[in-house]
Amino acid sequence: MNKFIRGFGYAINGIWHAAVTQLNFRVHLVCALVAVYAGYALHISKDEWLWIIFCIGMVLVAELFNTAIEFLTDLVSPEYNKKAGLVKDIAAGAVLITAITALTIGLVIFVPKLLALIHHAA
Repeated sequence: MNKFIRGFGYAINGIWHAAVTQLNFRVHLVCALVAVYAGYALHISKDEWLWIIFCIGMVLVAELFNTAIEFLTDLVSPEYNKKAGLVKDIAAGAVLITAITALTIGLVIFVPKLLALIHHAA
């Protein structure tokens, strides 16, 4: 049981390290906070909350995997290597696709609510 509990500590340490050292991870955290604030402010539905939570989770997970891949690549290939660079580029591309998907879902959820709010205020 102690080993299981220690595993949570290692995971939290990894998340904390990414938050402290990786600018993109912090940017995604800020975007997540903005999405959560917008969700509360615009009274999104339970189903919409599920999509927002899913998107936040997937983007953060993709960024953590990207960070892990970058660290591992730097460890096994400290000198420049074209294939190592491609590994990093592909991992970054996965984050980009995830973030674009999350942004699209966010726009589908939030834009109609914002337009209705603007129309109602006018």
